[in-house]
Amino acid sequence: MATTYNNLYLDTRARLRKAGIDAAQLEARELLCYASDKSREQLYRDMSLYVSAELERRVEELVQRRLAGEPVAYIVGEWEFYGLPLDISSDVLIPRSDTEVLAERAILRARAAGEGGRVLDLCAGSGCVGLAVAANVPACRVVLGELSEGALRVCKQNVRRNSLNARVTCVSVNALEPPASALWDFDIIACNPPYIPTGDIPGLDVSVRDYEPHMALDGGADGLDFYRAVTQKWKSALRLGGTLIFEVGIGQAPSVEDILARNGFEGIQTTADTQGIWRVVEGTVNR
Repeated sequence: MATTYNNLYLDTRARLRKAGIDAAQLEARELLCYASDKSREQLYRDMSLYVSAELERRVEELVQRRLAGEPVAYIVGEWEFYGLPLDISSDVLIPRSDTEVLAERAILRARAAGEGGRVLDLCAGSGCVGLAVAANVPACRVVLGELSEGALRVCKQNVRRNSLNARVTCVSVNALEPPASALWDFDIIACNPPYIPTGDIPGLDVSVRDYEPHMALDGGADGLDFYRAVTQKWKSALRLGGTLIFEVGIGQAPSVEDILARNGFEGIQTTADTQGIWRVVEGTVNR
């Protein structure tokens, strides 16, 4: 019995859904596009066409990997964030929709900074936050700061992929150490640091625990190591009136507000994500 693209898509979606995967529709589409080397538009156009046995076999292999826990973004090697296509490897966290709140706040602050505004995306990972700012605020310049060599490679690929070389630079930095003297006078530092308490990592979902880089997850005993270090050590890299913007984990906002306040940041405010979880905490340097 010959199978069409549409049958294969519906079957894949049903299997992912049965396995309890929330985004089964999106993931089935991404796996089919990847296996058939088609864009979304091409896939929708060809839904009534028959597929080869070879393609069915490829899709089966990919579905087995997904059902074993491997995230789709790592299987297909790319993901979208804030409308930007990004290369993704197992050296970086997969950009999540929660993080779009951090990007949104940084974009608003960068617009307010005006012509020549300087933005640092610290603990940049794939570069998703900094690139979203650069793509949406043409007047600003962005630095992607990251310690992992593998992640820095992905940052550089994503700068090229989105044709932002003219305004985005990638730098090797350790967020737990004070910045080099060349890194200063930023209007905004946006930071999505590792924030999972070390003891919670073994209990994470298998797709995170076994596939995503632990270096990008582990925030120390209480999950707050990076918030303390960045707030204390990187304050000097902000100019007067500059803003430090953090993404935080569930329930961490009050502690991070307190860390900012104790380090002399003012105008501290917190923003919720689409699920109503307090997700972003920011404060300004006024003295």
